[in-house]
Amino acid sequence: MKKYVCLIWGIFFSLVSYSQIDGPYIFHEGKSLRMIGTDHEGNINDTLIKKPSKNYLFTVHTQDGKQSFDVKLHPVTRPAWKTKQADKLFITSDPHGNFNYFSTILKAGGVIDANFRWSFGKNHLVVIGDIFDRGGDVLPIFWLVYQLEQEASEAGGQVSFLLGNHEELVMRNDVRYTKESYKNLAQKLAIPYNALWTENTELGYWLKNRNTMQVIGDNLFVHAGLSMDFLAKNLSIPVVNDTISHYLLHPKEKRNQSELAKFLFSTDGPLWYRGMVRTEESNHPIDKTEFNLILQKYGVNRIFVGHTIFTEITGFFGDKLIDVNVDNEENSEKKRGRALLIENNQIYLIYDSGKRIIRF
Repeated sequence: MKKYVCLIWGIFFSLVSYSQIDGPYIFHEGKSLRMIGTDHEGNINDTLIKKPSKNYLFTVHTQDGKQSFDVKLHPVTRPAWKTKQADKLFITSDPHGNFNYFSTILKAGGVIDANFRWSFGKNHLVVIGDIFDRGGDVLPIFWLVYQLEQEASEAGGQVSFLLGNHEELVMRNDVRYTKESYKNLAQKLAIPYNALWTENTELGYWLKNRNTMQVIGDNLFVHAGLSMDFLAKNLSIPVVNDTISHYLLHPKEKRNQSELAKFLFSTDGPLWYRGMVRTEESNHPIDKTEFNLILQKYGVNRIFVGHTIFTEITGFFGDKLIDVNVDNEENSEKKRGRALLIENNQIYLIYDSGKRIIRF
């Protein structure tokens, strides 16, 4: 890992042919910080901050430079896997690098204000995985969620980002869905893309300490779903979270050395399994009886997932299972729902306009 860092900081960077802003990627080097990114003119900037303040402040821009917000570094710890439910619980998933649509729905739900600051008080935001890939503003979304996590905590609220399958893909350097602009930057630095997300980076360490499964009140959140093979292993949620975090930054070959890790990262594991919402035999679907066994095992009344895209936020098993993943661009253009809000034991569908209707 150190050789990648040395490669980054040992090269003199000048004008390159990038037309979008990228960064900052923040590396920890002892008590110093190393920041790298490209500016609006395409220059790659490499800055060493030898004695950063405790809450070091920096600005993050979207790739087109039209939107920006400030971020403060803060201590990173693993969130509790089980918490009480706040008065309001806002749920979305799979933003996939699209900052405009992600920030729009958060504004519509009253989660953030016009300046991208937390405005949800003591309430709770849940993002069920998959910030990486497809869109061009992956890094700004990660930094926004990171910043909102701290702002929410200071206000008595909470932000929960759960790992998705695209997090596990990128962290093992499977970049088949990653925008060329990100891959090109890494190539120019002579490193694999996932070397920008190692444990000695701020966001890499933050990602390693995110949960895969989380219980909030009587609701369970997981990116893809839980299979019967998963249930048969009789795993506790902390064991799942700790195991996936431990192997998240490792290549597939290293993961496969552990039978548990090999399973958890497989198509029947919680990051990939589609059989809760898809009925094709290849997806190993579960039935209602099996689904109820999963509810009983984890002591919850409802499960929320993302991962599999539907035209509208969709309920299964008598609405005890809800898939919140939709096509953000298409749903916004066609004025369809894009997120959920739980308030006073009622579940509302949230639109970009701010309209909300009772859905489940």
